[in-house]
Amino acid sequence: MRYTSLFVLLLLAGTAGCGDARPVFDAEAHRAEVEEWRQGRLERLKSPTGYLSLAGLFWLEAGTYTFGSAADNDFVYPASAPARIGEFELTEDGIFMRVDDGIELLSGDQPASSMLLQHDTTGEPDVISLGSLSWYAIERAGKFGVRLRDSQNPAIESFPPLEYYPVDPRWRVEATLKPFAEPRVMNVDTVIEGLGYHPTSPGVVEFEIDGQLYSIEAYDSGDDFFYVFGDATTGKQTYPAGRFLYSNLPDENGVTILDFNKAYSPPCAFNAFATCPVASPRNRLKVPIEAGELYDPVAHAVPGKH
Repeated sequence: MRYTSLFVLLLLAGTAGCGDARPVFDAEAHRAEVEEWRQGRLERLKSPTGYLSLAGLFWLEAGTYTFGSAADNDFVYPASAPARIGEFELTEDGIFMRVDDGIELLSGDQPASSMLLQHDTTGEPDVISLGSLSWYAIERAGKFGVRLRDSQNPAIESFPPLEYYPVDPRWRVEATLKPFAEPRVMNVDTVIEGLGYHPTSPGVVEFEIDGQLYSIEAYDSGDDFFYVFGDATTGKQTYPAGRFLYSNLPDENGVTILDFNKAYSPPCAFNAFATCPVASPRNRLKVPIEAGELYDPVAHAVPGKH
């Protein structure tokens, strides 16, 4: 018996040193990681720069637009703003902001006056602030707009808790990248009619659920892959336009992990001023992905949207 035990110990020691041995999956550590991520998600949503702080989105055509809290402005700001702040004009160079006399604004920590606003796709947008309000120019597929935030938006305090499916390691699946011959620029619809989303896709990732093979397009997102997907829960237990998910970039074998426990509703689920992509027909799975964030159309209704 002693020799048999010694043989087993030696065998285990030798196996532990093999190069292809994988670490043992720790379900409790995984649960704790997902719960921590979910708490962070709520904090990000409710932060002063989170999506719940969005208070306006104003698209411009060629011309001049007044803005301020008075109802007769072209762009109406919250009541905390002066009746009139100034004007926006869409020019060939972008959005020019003219500030009325007596209005004190900041650009970062410096006083702001009339200026051409650098938009968000430049990497360094001009963020203009006035009390709890801040705004900046955005550009989407050649369309220009002004996005307004309010760090004291009542929606932040009134937002209900997020609900999720129970954490289940079954929905943490291994996926393999099947690259296209060349990366492709995709045409994906958004919640705003006529405004498209055009991410670059390196290929699809394939994975199994209950022995059945599925695949979804992956979108480049810097140090991660980004996915917009739908499934058989979409429009029932989860948000009708689909859900978002990120994964690490694939390893040298083309393998990454899709943890659907971290799938979540896009910001347009809670705010009418977001420009979210929707799941393309290619990324709508027929299987129910009973993992990640749930959606309650009553608790999470967006005024003026639903």
